[in-house]
Amino acid sequence: MSAPRLAPALPSEPLPKARVLLTRLLHALNQPLTGLQCSLELAVAVPRRPEEYVRTLRESLELTSRMRILVEAIHELTDLGKRDRNDGETFLLGALLRETADDLRPVAEQRKVRLLVVADVPLPVGTRRNRLASLMFRILDSALSLAREGSELCIAARLEHKQAIVAVSWNPGPQPQYSPFSRPELGLLIAQAVWERWGGDWTSTETANTRTCTIRMPLGFPASQVENADPENLK
Repeated sequence: MSAPRLAPALPSEPLPKARVLLTRLLHALNQPLTGLQCSLELAVAVPRRPEEYVRTLRESLELTSRMRILVEAIHELTDLGKRDRNDGETFLLGALLRETADDLRPVAEQRKVRLLVVADVPLPVGTRRNRLASLMFRILDSALSLAREGSELCIAARLEHKQAIVAVSWNPGPQPQYSPFSRPELGLLIAQAVWERWGGDWTSTETANTRTCTIRMPLGFPASQVENADPENLK
């Protein structure tokens, strides 16, 4: 008897890229977990001086912190299949980007990074506004953490091939500890998985001095109507 054919993946399942990321995170989790076990086994093997126990506890706390960050990311990925599909209202993308950037300006000032929003063309998009705002907040917050002190983070929106395009660009700072699985880097990876789960397109590019994440989304109105419309009529 021939082996039964597998049924196609259901829409509620995480996309293949998310499954690949999940595999990477599970593999990354094994390193601090093994380190924690070895550290504790050595601590109880023979009597040690108090300062050695203190050092072991500090190392164990650091390993536990790394594990917690990875477990949180794994939980989000496994939860993707439970999220509903993309629907909602029509609103102007530029206004949402400016509001999100304004929410993060205190963080940007603290990290000495200038936030710049370029969204001169009215771009009505159709999705759940609060959901897109949450995603953009996560992207910008992660990018701010990765940006070089004293540099600029640019959020640019434009119309291209009947789609709304948002490009977030920044100058990377020093490589974060535990890269590529630091908290801000994981934030971008999860944001990408979420965006692709919603059916969106995500592109990442990196040069010697600049890193850019670009997302694409359909317009809420036909492109011809957007190009010729009065912005006041699109609000």
